[in-house]
Amino acid sequence: MKNIKDLLNISFNLTQGVEISIQDILILIVVLIIANVLLRLIRKLMTRRMPDDDKLKFKAVFSYGKWFVYVIIFLITLHSVGVNVTGVFAASAALLIGIGLALQTLFQDIISGIFILVDQTVHVGDIIEIEGKVGRVEEIKLRTTRATTADNKVLVIPNHLYLTNSLYNWTQNGAITRESVTVGVAYGSDIRLVEQLLLQAAGNHVRVLSKPLPTVLFTDFGDSSLNFKLVFSLEDSFNARFTQSDIRFEIDKLFKEHNITIPFPQREVHLYKQ
Repeated sequence: MKNIKDLLNISFNLTQGVEISIQDILILIVVLIIANVLLRLIRKLMTRRMPDDDKLKFKAVFSYGKWFVYVIIFLITLHSVGVNVTGVFAASAALLIGIGLALQTLFQDIISGIFILVDQTVHVGDIIEIEGKVGRVEEIKLRTTRATTADNKVLVIPNHLYLTNSLYNWTQNGAITRESVTVGVAYGSDIRLVEQLLLQAAGNHVRVLSKPLPTVLFTDFGDSSLNFKLVFSLEDSFNARFTQSDIRFEIDKLFKEHNITIPFPQREVHLYKQ
């Protein structure tokens, strides 16, 4: 037993003021093995519900983060067993602060990308709206998300915007969305006829779904018009503007056929002679 104890107490001078024993090395190895097991368990728990492609992306980032954790554990363990690593801590802290300030936005993007992969708020194929821009998600990377707009333009979204802005996922609850067209008619118009014509305009379009049924809302008494909103459902909300345009054409045609007037703003001007 004494021989083993003497063996464990054998020390090596790495540099001036830094001395490490065999016992310290064994403790360090055991701690790193335990850390490795825990990190593997954490990775499995975080990726168990991810698609295979997202798992590969997450593992790539996790591998870099794992080595960073190993370095921190290595230094803390050495300090705990009595090895003087104060100088290394000081140098590491200064280096990490400098890197953190220089790469702050990059780290935000990567962390946000990890959050997206973990909580699955956005998937490839989803239609999203952020900062007033709408696009269909084509690829989710660790730093950016690539989407295609309705004009076939590529929209590259830095992932940190998901943390600082409200994200609207049009298709998270399914492909069917509710769209609308607004229109105003002149005061004195037959509003029940207007309702009937608006429903007819929606029903005449092949892309408008019959269930749920289109609905007409009498939204307001405007300054120059009675305002209505035609609400209908589509399966292709990404191209909703084309369907909305077709319905507006149909509404204008039906209104002209039934003498329903779409008014323009009117103002009364009073002139006073002095």
